Amino acid sequence: MQAETYPFVVKPLPYEYDELMPVLDEETLHYHHDKHYKTYVDNLNRALADYPELQKMSLRELLTHIETLPSGVRTAVQNNGGGVYNHELYFDGMKGVAGQEPSGELADAIDRDFGSYKQWKEQMKQAAVSRFGSGWAWLVSDAAGQLSIVQTANQDVPDLEEYTPLFLVDVWEHAYYLQYQNRRADYVEGWFDLINWRKAARRYELRGAK
Repeated sequence: MQAETYPFVVKPLPYEYDELMPVLDEETLHYHHDKHYKTYVDNLNRALADYPELQKMSLRELLTHIETLPSGVRTAVQNNGGGVYNHELYFDGMKGVAGQEPSGELADAIDRDFGSYKQWKEQMKQAAVSRFGSGWAWLVSDAAGQLSIVQTANQDVPDLEEYTPLFLVDVWEHAYYLQYQNRRADYVEGWFDLINWRKAARRYELRGAK
């Protein structure tokens, strides 16, 4: 499949707006997806409008080579391109509550690298809850299959040359405040039930692919 390039489009949710209840309600998803995420897409396209040489690059290429972009557009692409990349992975990494847990190769890697699913969950929650201000907590894999938990601030992304992101949790307040107010820990605890482990396992299998 050819990588998406400019003009970038708002991708629909892979589920209905009420499908993540009771963890995330319809109002939260409409506000988060239809307004916040869409704004990042619009702003990224606006930033690239006067740079035809950048319009041929995929989102991943733009973010991977951010330091080589013209200084006049670099910050806008980092902030808005990161916002697009992060939100698309966040929304795509969830599914309806089904009590799903990892299995197969990914489950084995979690046990190997964190000791157990329970220990991984504790570390992942700590990374998400302790992220000061706005940002994200990620589960990533290197090309050899070694798993890591990574925090990023604002709309930054991990090193996409080194890591394959499997999924992430959004801890910007707009991701949860309408429903949870300041109870970030409650939101993160509920989010674990939404992880689409099947898609995560597929990303793990394809790690390192460009």
